[in-house]
Amino acid sequence: MRNDKIELYVHLVWATWDRLPMIMPEIERALYRSIGDIAQTLGCRVLAINGMPDHVHVLLRIPATLPVSKLVQQLKGFSSHFANNQLQLDYQFKWMGYYGAFSVSRWDVPKIMAYINGQKEHHNADELLPELENFFEYYDGPLRG
Repeated sequence: MRNDKIELYVHLVWATWDRLPMIMPEIERALYRSIGDIAQTLGCRVLAINGMPDHVHVLLRIPATLPVSKLVQQLKGFSSHFANNQLQLDYQFKWMGYYGAFSVSRWDVPKIMAYINGQKEHHNADELLPELENFFEYYDGPLRG
């Protein structure tokens, strides 16, 4: 019997509320872990999570039955709930209502993983890939480190 071969990769990007620098170094690891945990619970394979104080990039292999909108809703909702209830912040953590979702060819996965893993370096050196960052321009201008 033959099995279906399905490989769906998605690169997600979303920002903090009003693009405030809420993802501070002391919470970054725990926040990203919460995003990864819910992604795995939803049946995704987490390939990369990283970002800047005002936004996050996530690369996932997703199941064919999971709508991207439902995935993002769960990732953002769970992680903001986690931040506000577990991280003992002195501010309310919130994400913006919008996001970017980009399909990724399986042949481009290593390139996107490297880009996400090097977020801080890319932003500090102003070596951004416009196609992966500039969707924010439609809302607030380009992302800068």
